Amino acid sequence: MEISFFHKNLLGIEGLRVEEIRTLLDATTAFKEISRREIKKVPTLRGKTVVNLFFEPSTRTRTSFELAAKRLSADTVNISASTSSVVKGETLVDTARNLQAMHPDLIILRHGAAGAPHFLSRHIDVPIVNAGDGAHEHPTQALLDLYTMEEHVGSVKGKTIGIVGDIKHSRVARSNVLALTKMGARVVVCGPPTLIPAGIEAMDVTVSYDFDEILPELDIVMMLRIQLERQERGLFPTLLEYSRLYGLNKNRVNRCKPNILIMHPGPINRGIELDPDVADGSRSVILDQVENGLALRMAILYLLCGGKHHDT
Repeated sequence: MEISFFHKNLLGIEGLRVEEIRTLLDATTAFKEISRREIKKVPTLRGKTVVNLFFEPSTRTRTSFELAAKRLSADTVNISASTSSVVKGETLVDTARNLQAMHPDLIILRHGAAGAPHFLSRHIDVPIVNAGDGAHEHPTQALLDLYTMEEHVGSVKGKTIGIVGDIKHSRVARSNVLALTKMGARVVVCGPPTLIPAGIEAMDVTVSYDFDEILPELDIVMMLRIQLERQERGLFPTLLEYSRLYGLNKNRVNRCKPNILIMHPGPINRGIELDPDVADGSRSVILDQVENGLALRMAILYLLCGGKHHDT
């Protein structure tokens, strides 16, 4: 497979050009076919070792990366903060340098501090994939979301896409805004004023606090998970009130364009940001996002571990 990617790491959407995003999406199509075969394993990365280094809890992202590596025949090692020497006071750099001494071929890092993957990339030579850093970026989520959108609507250029919920604390929202605006989409972010970051208009988005007002103009709507732990800080009155103003229910779907796509990065708080009949309805592509996420991550592992890339 002759696909070139001119980066050693995948640290964020911010550093990618449109043609590089397109390369990742094109490679995803090739790997999606593998997951639909009866035998889902190929020898592409046989002999390579991929380390999942997760300092935050994760089920879907970590499982997706691990399964992607195994389907490419790579060996995988899973390390979480609770089982690493971090609990003994070891620093992130020391952890990574010790790992580097064992010569892995790729490190997938999730960390609660914004910029952690960028920091680590300056201290070790092993390629790094950012699997989420604080409230900063989650590039693979944005890429799988973009792939899913294009699979259903073609190019997102000129489409209006709503991202609804806790924009302020969401790395998914930030990476999606960066990807979608680069690809020519119009992005509207919507949520309570307390959950919209000041100055986000500088990212070339439209801000709305009224979900019902923007519904009829949306081609795609992405609902974000309300992080229930933030409710203790009083950023919105009650979950019931939030759901009434910003939840996507059947009545709201009926006021949307008939072919609207409904997305959610998961996990869903059913009955809060999405009613169950909407999450499981005919316009929902949430399970497509999961399937495409596996193929996208296979493509990234291939391009950084086994394909052609140049150090930049």
